[in-house]
Amino acid sequence: MSRLGQDYFRQDAVCVARDLLGKPLLRRQDGQMVGGIIVETEAYVGEDDTACHASRGRTARTQIMYGAPGHYYIYLIYGMYHMLNIVTGEEGHPQAVLIRALHPQQGIEQMRALRGGVADQQLCNGPGKLCQALGIDKALNGMSVAGTALWLEDAAPVEDAAVTAGPRVGIGYASPEDQQRPWRFALRSLS
Repeated sequence: MSRLGQDYFRQDAVCVARDLLGKPLLRRQDGQMVGGIIVETEAYVGEDDTACHASRGRTARTQIMYGAPGHYYIYLIYGMYHMLNIVTGEEGHPQAVLIRALHPQQGIEQMRALRGGVADQQLCNGPGKLCQALGIDKALNGMSVAGTALWLEDAAPVEDAAVTAGPRVGIGYASPEDQQRPWRFALRSLS
């Protein structure tokens, strides 16, 4: 399969979030390959989206979102969970896609070790969990998708009938309108 390059991410975050479903996310760590199929994403679209970190403008934390598309924006929440986002859109217009969940396919033993032996269905079923399972932390913040430590591969588009769209989760701080935007996408199954 071919890798998704930076140019692929020069699209609106909502389009990218939907299109990333079914595509492999892979990580090379300590000589081993871990990864899986993206099964859930969320889009965050600029300063006008009160759920987006950029809604408060450019800060040291959000600077990466204002840069070139196709770079990782990784941050820590609750002082313990890393979140993997990919910058999208045009430079200067902050947008990103949060990778919320994966269906594990490679390096499952290593994922189990990194996740402390949880059940397989819980290895990557949340954004913090998938970062832990793949060993993703802030050391990758700002790196390009063209790198060799973490990358995405292309795959056939997923049919609309296999996708659900609904409100994003965990954004109680956002305006009611932004809380209801159907910008969380998920696969119904891995048929």
